[in-house]
Amino acid sequence: MKTSGHTRLRQLVLAHLRRAKWSVGLAVICLLGAILMELLAPWPLKVIFDHVLMGKALSPSLSFLDALFHWGTLPAVVVLSAAVFLIVVVGGAFSYVQVYLTAKTGYELAAMLRQELFSHLQRLSLSFHTRARSGELLMKVASDTTVIRDYFADWGIRSAYQFLMVGGMLVVMAAINWRLSLVVFASLPVLLVVLTRLNQKIKASVSKQRKQEGRIASRMNEVLGSIGLVQAFARQEFEESRFELESAQNLAEGINAARTTAAVTRMIELVCAFSTAATILVGSWQAFKGHMTPGDLLIFVSYLRTLNKPIRDLGKTSIKLARATVCANRIEDVLAIPPEIQDKEGAIAAANLKGDIEFRNVSFGYEARHPVLDEVSFHILAGQRVALGGASGAGKSSLVSLILRLYEPQQGSILIDGVDVSDYQRESLRREIGIVLQDTVLFGASVRENISYGKPDASMAEIEAAARRAHAHEFIMAFPDGYDTHVGERGCTLSGGQRQRLCLARALVKEPSILILDEPTSAVDAASTSLIRDAIRHYQAGKTVLVISHQLSAADEFDQILTIRNGKVFEANPPEQRVRLRGTIS
Repeated sequence: MKTSGHTRLRQLVLAHLRRAKWSVGLAVICLLGAILMELLAPWPLKVIFDHVLMGKALSPSLSFLDALFHWGTLPAVVVLSAAVFLIVVVGGAFSYVQVYLTAKTGYELAAMLRQELFSHLQRLSLSFHTRARSGELLMKVASDTTVIRDYFADWGIRSAYQFLMVGGMLVVMAAINWRLSLVVFASLPVLLVVLTRLNQKIKASVSKQRKQEGRIASRMNEVLGSIGLVQAFARQEFEESRFELESAQNLAEGINAARTTAAVTRMIELVCAFSTAATILVGSWQAFKGHMTPGDLLIFVSYLRTLNKPIRDLGKTSIKLARATVCANRIEDVLAIPPEIQDKEGAIAAANLKGDIEFRNVSFGYEARHPVLDEVSFHILAGQRVALGGASGAGKSSLVSLILRLYEPQQGSILIDGVDVSDYQRESLRREIGIVLQDTVLFGASVRENISYGKPDASMAEIEAAARRAHAHEFIMAFPDGYDTHVGERGCTLSGGQRQRLCLARALVKEPSILILDEPTSAVDAASTSLIRDAIRHYQAGKTVLVISHQLSAADEFDQILTIRNGKVFEANPPEQRVRLRGTIS
């Protein structure tokens, strides 16, 4: 049964809260303590106003203060004034602990969500990543989780504080004078309608903004990742114009959201001001009639002024909630996508493979209506060196992706050592296969780290041995820091031949059962081509080697030559045929 993104996100959040239950529990206690201090704050003033300045006798509910007034008026005022200060100090302490604990829990939640998203994205199929915008994914991992963190750490607990504060004050106000509290209650439906409409408008606006920001991030990532090409074709102004257009759309949506927020905020303030004026008017009339004391009116107005602040803040909180909801929905959308390629129950670990590869009537296409491979069948024996040729787009790289289980065939089966690849555990299968891609991908790290990426626990001796076999050791040692030299992002500080030989060393350090090279010499000079071919030629005996190329100038070095045309694989086995095919596989 598949888990929806909504359910998965809720499970993650609840699991995190269970782990942080002590911090959350203490934060809730501190929150209630801070609210209690806020509710107590006006009462010392009421006592001073009614029973010190006005000289009224203490009511039965305040009889516990009799002992205080036995000491005299001045000591009572001093104690009550100290109580005001103490209430603020205690309330501040409660607030400090609550803010710290909720912020800590919120940051931990964001880190957990970010890690979960990153892990999930890594396990999604290549078909997903070819369709998805990288900038949009970066926004979801980095920015959307931050919005949720900020809401949980600040605005979420503030929302709880505001609702509890409003509820507590309304209860106390109703207890003091239920008739006067009806004036305040009358404004609440109006505020509820205003906040509901604000939330709906802001949510729609924020959803558009986040999508536009994702497009902007994707545009930046695409242009800056190809800045050499942009500059070489003098297209800076064109890219600036496209970026400016997308930025202008995002700006317009942001201004619209700000205008809506400002209008609703002013509306809330007008409702609060009208409620305050009506309360003072009605309360003063009741005080004149003797239905309430001036101290009661003072507490009422004090509560009302305090009440108006969280009500006004609810407008801001509503905006934050709308943003957090949109971001949560975006994260849910990603978590709801199941990995297309998953291990079967009871899948076996691939270990010490011989390298026998067989395709049986395999059909595959990125779109079902447009097959790239059509009922392809061939057999590569263990230890053979096989060349795979064909025109660009014929399906050579797709065939390799199927061997690695980066995609699943729509029809047929692929066997390695007589076992269907779907019966192997994906990670174990891929560890048994070394691959050198046409697009040389290196990380912004040291030479040593790039080579050991193929085998994280490789010793320095193994790394150096792989580099020697790939004819990379000499140029590596010519660097100032040798194997500790930082190669720059995507290996930008190296030549094409150097990058390709490092990629070959990264594949060889694994001692793979199967070595796949996708156009290993297509973008390097003649000297590098010769060194790479020599490394392949002397690769460990008994290992299967599959070389993909448009054109082969040494066809007689291979045990089989396969060529792809129109989705079909054709085979040329006799040596005389291979000699005739030399240099013509395309």
